[in-house]
Amino acid sequence: MRGKTAEDLKLLELLDPVAEAAGYEIVRLRLMGGAEHRRLQIMAERASDGDMVVEDCARLSRAISEVMDAADPISGEYTLEVSSPGIDRPLTRPKDFEAWEGFEVKIELDRLAEGRKRFRGVLQGIDKGETGDDQVGIDLEGEAETAMIPLAWIVEAKLVLTDELMKRGAEGRAARLASEQQQTTE
Repeated sequence: MRGKTAEDLKLLELLDPVAEAAGYEIVRLRLMGGAEHRRLQIMAERASDGDMVVEDCARLSRAISEVMDAADPISGEYTLEVSSPGIDRPLTRPKDFEAWEGFEVKIELDRLAEGRKRFRGVLQGIDKGETGDDQVGIDLEGEAETAMIPLAWIVEAKLVLTDELMKRGAEGRAARLASEQQQTTE
């Protein structure tokens, strides 16, 4: 889920250590576009607290650019975009499904399950299934029991922008600003 194509996964192998060395985690990487001009989109966050501000994007972009220039893994021209995952972020790692438990999510599968590929409901975290594989829990509207979906079946998962999610984002920003203000007055 962090990368869709074999090329994405190769780039993740190259860039994960760069991001980690700089104190970040890559949430998602996508190389998009055709032969003429491509776009390398990287969503990342600080490993320490999950935040990602403009200065972080610039710092990570510089670190990635140095490695990309030296390794030259993409033929032709491309544009590098480094950003925060945003408030309605993609969920790509097991820890994302834990951290955002209780929030509304849209999930798309690589196969049919109960006659459909797309599901929307309230995320109920992640657990080891009977086979030892990660299973994502989701409460679907009108269903009495929590549906368990194998993580391996999920091709895309994303938070749904709701008032509750926006409130959490605003609280996080307020806490970050208060912390920064306290640091400047010390």
